[in-house]
Amino acid sequence: MFRLEEQCSFEQIIKKSRFRAAAIPVDSEETAKLALQTITAATGANHNCWAWRIGRAYRFSDDGEPSGTAGKPILAAIDGQSVDCVLLVVSRWFGGVLLGTGGLMRAYGGTAAACLRAATLTAFTPMISGQVKIQFADLALVKARVASLDQVRIVEQHFTDDGCDAVVQLPQEAVQAVAQLINDLTNGRSALRTDD
Repeated sequence: MFRLEEQCSFEQIIKKSRFRAAAIPVDSEETAKLALQTITAATGANHNCWAWRIGRAYRFSDDGEPSGTAGKPILAAIDGQSVDCVLLVVSRWFGGVLLGTGGLMRAYGGTAAACLRAATLTAFTPMISGQVKIQFADLALVKARVASLDQVRIVEQHFTDDGCDAVVQLPQEAVQAVAQLINDLTNGRSALRTDD
């Protein structure tokens, strides 16, 4: 996965229509909505089509273009380049030549993809949190084995009468392996739970 280091833009003319893409790093739906309002208020474009992705959450809009011709191709460009935590707005100023549905899809998706190719991206590992109840008898072993794993760590511990309620931070791709490890170490007495 990749993240945008900073905002970037790309512009091109396709059959007399001007398409300008703006990619903005965002960390929440609220941040994306605020950035979207700022951009759309400033462009004066006929259409401000957009998509954003933050982890597994995403949204998109055709903003008056025929259904499926703008928002989905923009989201496909984001997903195609494995970019996360990004809002991508493609604004169109109509130039008088109709592009048709296929032409619109290529224009919006192509402009979005070109913008992301021009962006400075940083690789990152998507992390999630999980919860696990560990009995005192298993606690030392589980903590030692979890601590030995790359990028997996216990970030919170709340002790109870019979053990510990722990919050574990781990790479999203390691969830199944870590869950299996905890299950095996505790002979099925503990299970890793995540919100996903």
